[in-house]
Amino acid sequence: MGYVKTAILMAAMTALFLAIGYAIGGGAGTLIALAIAIGMNAFAWWNSDQMVLRMYNARPVDAHTAPELQEMVVRLADNAGMPVPKIYVIDEDQPNAFATGRNPDNAAVAATTGLMRRLSREEVEAVMAHELAHIRNYDTLIMTITATFAGAISMLANFALIFGRGRNANPIALIAMMILAPLAAGLVQMAISRSREYEADRLGAEICGNPLWLASALERIQQGAARIDNDRAEQNPATAHMFIINPLHVHKRDKLFSTHPSTHNRIAALQKLAAEMVVSGMGASGGGVSRGSGGPWG
Repeated sequence: MGYVKTAILMAAMTALFLAIGYAIGGGAGTLIALAIAIGMNAFAWWNSDQMVLRMYNARPVDAHTAPELQEMVVRLADNAGMPVPKIYVIDEDQPNAFATGRNPDNAAVAATTGLMRRLSREEVEAVMAHELAHIRNYDTLIMTITATFAGAISMLANFALIFGRGRNANPIALIAMMILAPLAAGLVQMAISRSREYEADRLGAEICGNPLWLASALERIQQGAARIDNDRAEQNPATAHMFIINPLHVHKRDKLFSTHPSTHNRIAALQKLAAEMVVSGMGASGGGVSRGSGGPWG
């Protein structure tokens, strides 16, 4: 169901983009809008991952500089049947993580030092499994495209005031388009982001083998994000949707303007999945929510 919802929302985003192009310049405007969309998405497809990693000063690690993290990600990627992504660490006290990249063969996962210091090994493993799920589901590509479309819609809506003033143009309608079109695009982008988080939670729980590890990790990260500032994220709020938990201090429920589902709802879904795994005989390795006080590297 998550994939169907995502497809419908992306179709709505595309239709809105083309409709604005048509409103500005008729059929020619639609073609111009389409050309702009292709160009912007091609640029984002090739460059967005490195741009974001540089934005957060992420440093690459390997078997020599972070052997336990490397071993963990390699093992989880093998469980998921996917290539091992590049691994990065961000020197940031707020516990959090994200994935980026255009496809599973060209992807990266990034974890903050706060995540590794504050969470147990099982919780970190569950978080990495969640990020691998995003990569395997091509969510990193989907969210890059939707973010690019949302930005392009805002740009076209502003162009409407400049190029849409023909004899039959209604100035009130143009102003309404300038305000409502970016708002609608943002709502669709956020809805897509929320739906992909639920899917990544489900698949990530299967990859690590215990939904309760991820439920515990989400609770800890939520608590950390609520009281520890992430200055780079605050300066670049457009990247907030990439993180496993919103790094900004603005989210509490499943609101229209939230990039993430309610953490409470995500935990409840994972607890339900754990119960279903027990009933089906799959079990949930580890036997419960991990409550270790320290990170896996001391």
